[in-house]
Amino acid sequence: MGLVNTSRSSDSPWVSSVWTSRSTQVSQMTSVACETWGLVFWESRGVPFAAVVGPEDRAGSAPVPPDARFVGVQFAVGTVLRVASPSTLRNSGIELPDTTSGRFWLDGERWHTPRVDDVEALVARLVRSGVIVRDPLVQAVLEGRLPATASRTVERRFRAATGLTRGTVAQIGRVRAAAELLSAGTQVSSVMDRLGYYDEPHLARALRRYVGRTAGQLRSGAGGAIALPALADDVVDGLEHAVAVGGGLAQR
Repeated sequence: MGLVNTSRSSDSPWVSSVWTSRSTQVSQMTSVACETWGLVFWESRGVPFAAVVGPEDRAGSAPVPPDARFVGVQFAVGTVLRVASPSTLRNSGIELPDTTSGRFWLDGERWHTPRVDDVEALVARLVRSGVIVRDPLVQAVLEGRLPATASRTVERRFRAATGLTRGTVAQIGRVRAAAELLSAGTQVSSVMDRLGYYDEPHLARALRRYVGRTAGQLRSGAGGAIALPALADDVVDGLEHAVAVGGGLAQR
């Protein structure tokens, strides 16, 4: 069966999405680019694990642990983990030590491992403790409130807080929305019109680089396991109002 994935939005300004995944009869998957970092909690054959996963600027291939159940949180763009910035985590991750059933270790403290409905409570505790922070300048950029600061300074601060350039963040968000729409059966022409791709080669290049699939493969479900949630409308709505694993993890 592969991967069974679900995803939901969040009312927390620190959270981009909360997701779950279950692996069955699959050992490898396509890893899709993601513009944000996250925390992942999983159990495989009764053994608990936890990890920090960084933003990814390209598609790839990743192993999937057997018979595993995952809960993950993707943080909002610009949110930074105090002990490991997205810049240092790009295209990589850190498996957290001393994970036990019900608890995990992060930034010198033990925290309760969340269930899918408890994620926002955990994030609130991490914010209060200063474990995660964010740069107000980056938030202003994302909201379209460009400050009177040299563009080079803005780009440097944005990249330090996200691990990626502003252009890459925008491209990944758009192509993930395109991939999810295509996976839901949306016509290629409709996806192009809705997301502003000027021709099919433009869309095809973005899919190849960031998703690792063609439009035809996404529409037909071909190509093997891939972790794309079924909430394409939520993703696209978010993009319109505003203007995404190594180490054996199923990608968020």
